[in-house]
Amino acid sequence: MTDAAHRPRRSALYMPGANTRALEKAKSLPADLLLLDLEDAVAPDAKLEAREAVCSAVKAGGYGPREVVIRVNSADTEWGLDDMAAAVAAGPDGVLAPKVIDGGDVDRLNDAMSRAGASNEMGLWVMIEMPKAILNIQEIAEAVGRTRLKGFVMGTNDLAKEMRAQATPDRVAFQHSLGAAVTAARAYDLIVLDGVFNDISNTEGLEAECAQGRAMGFDGKTLIHPSQLEPCNRIFSPDAADVAQAHDVIAAFAAPENAGKGVLKVNGKMTELLHLAEAERLVAVQAAIDDFAASV
Repeated sequence: MTDAAHRPRRSALYMPGANTRALEKAKSLPADLLLLDLEDAVAPDAKLEAREAVCSAVKAGGYGPREVVIRVNSADTEWGLDDMAAAVAAGPDGVLAPKVIDGGDVDRLNDAMSRAGASNEMGLWVMIEMPKAILNIQEIAEAVGRTRLKGFVMGTNDLAKEMRAQATPDRVAFQHSLGAAVTAARAYDLIVLDGVFNDISNTEGLEAECAQGRAMGFDGKTLIHPSQLEPCNRIFSPDAADVAQAHDVIAAFAAPENAGKGVLKVNGKMTELLHLAEAERLVAVQAAIDDFAASV
């Protein structure tokens, strides 16, 4: 059974809620997390149909070990509150809310989930896509201690629009926003997912952006097309050499002759207790990925 603490979230695939074929196809895709979308991917005149389709699909199940999250419309729209009630009743792993700008928004969303009958285990995810969210990122993250808050999802397309920024390949305009979100997530033990890559046919560009996101510390990346899954899962998985080194580090510190030692040389590398903790995390992550792969 997959280790819940290290559940893989390398790939988070948006699926348009109004497309019933896509909702069915998602059951066979190697996505760690499915974002069933009632917001941006759905036209206004299809919102009610999409809500019914998504909630029926989630209730019916069949998504295996994939984490299922429903993205609702903002609470200040005509669909938002009803989306929240219906999403919670469907029983997904979590609900994703857009346009969050401060900790009070998280509290209100959490209260709405409670009123709808959400369990404490149902996660609340929030989009980080507004300039005020970046300015208030610590305040938003601090809500984890009193709410169901589980993680951040970067909305880089909306950030580009709101900031009037150009989305260049190096994403220089978003370095502060992305880094602030990762820092807050790590400080408060939250999951953090990178934004989407829009050019579906540009595999080389996708791989470069996945590598950049991994280097920055993201847990995974949001995607808009199934063809993006393989590169994303591959790049956000631990390197085989790193996993092998991690096993050696764990074995070295466990050896009787090294009992009580705080620093060792493992395969020629100076290794401290902080490296042991990271090695244990890396091995657990790889085990969870292997378990997930065997289940899909």
